[in-house]
Amino acid sequence: MYGGRVQDNYDRRVLNTYLEEYMGDFIFDTNQKFFFSRQGRDYDIPQEETQELILQFIDQIPVFTFPGVYGLHSNAEIQYFTNSAKELWLGTIEMQVSDGAAAGGINREEFVENVANGIEEKIPEVYDIFNIKKQFDTPSPTQVVLLQELERFNILIKKMASSISDLKRALIGEIGMSQALDSIAQSFFNGQLPSQWTRFAPQTEKNLINWIDHFERRHKQYKAWVESGEPKVMWLSGLQVPESYITALIQTCCRAKGWALDKSTMYTNVTKTYDPDSIKKRLDQGCYI
Repeated sequence: MYGGRVQDNYDRRVLNTYLEEYMGDFIFDTNQKFFFSRQGRDYDIPQEETQELILQFIDQIPVFTFPGVYGLHSNAEIQYFTNSAKELWLGTIEMQVSDGAAAGGINREEFVENVANGIEEKIPEVYDIFNIKKQFDTPSPTQVVLLQELERFNILIKKMASSISDLKRALIGEIGMSQALDSIAQSFFNGQLPSQWTRFAPQTEKNLINWIDHFERRHKQYKAWVESGEPKVMWLSGLQVPESYITALIQTCCRAKGWALDKSTMYTNVTKTYDPDSIKKRLDQGCYI
C-alpha cells in the first residue's frame, strides 16, 4: 500500500524518511520507550521476555492498518483498493479461455482478426508533410507546431498499420507469430491498448475502444487544421505535446506586440459567461487565448 519498488531518488528520500521516523536508533534507547499513537492505537516495542508472549502481542496488532497510522491521507487507501480492483479485473480477463467456438461463439483468432479489421478501417493515410510545408511561406510558431505534430502522428499511423498488417498475416500463417505480435493480439482480445502503440502516443489510461475514439478525434483536428487553417478553439488534449503549442502562442503574441519573450508569461482568465464584446475588447488590448 505504501510503495513497492524504489525507482528514483524521490522514492529513496521518502523511504529514508519513514525509516528514520519509525525505525531510528531511538528504538534501542533504554531511557525512553519507543512509542507513537495514531488513529486511536498505541504502537510500541514489546517488552515480553518469551517468544510465546511476543507472538501473543503480535496477534493483537490489527490486521488492517489505516493510512493515518503512517501520517498518510485516507486517499492512499482508496488508491490502493482502486489499483487492486483493476489488477484483479485485468487478471481475470487474461485468464479467460481463448476458444469460444465450442460454446457457439467465435474463437480467439477470429475475434482478434475482427478487432484488427475494425481498427484498420479507421487508420488514415499518412500526412504529406512536404506539400503541407510548401503551403507556408515562412511558417509561424503555431504552424511549426503543426508540422511537428503531424510528424509524430505519422509515426503512430505507420506503426499501427504495419503491426496490424503483420498480425493479420501471422493469424493466417503467412509469417510466424512473434512475441510482439502475440502481445498485440492479447491486447486486442482483452480490449486493452497495445504497449507498442503507447510509445508513439500521448500518455493515457484509456482502454482500446476509448483510445481509438481519441485517435480519430485527433485526426479530425489535424485534418481541419491543415485544410481550414488554425482552429479558433484548440483541443489541447488532442496534441502530442500541448506545451509546445502554448509556447508557440506566447511567441506569436510577443512578435505581434514587440515584447521580450523571456519576460512574458501566460495566465488564464476564467469567465462564467461568454461575452463577445468583452472578448473583443480584451483582444484589442493584448493577446489572449
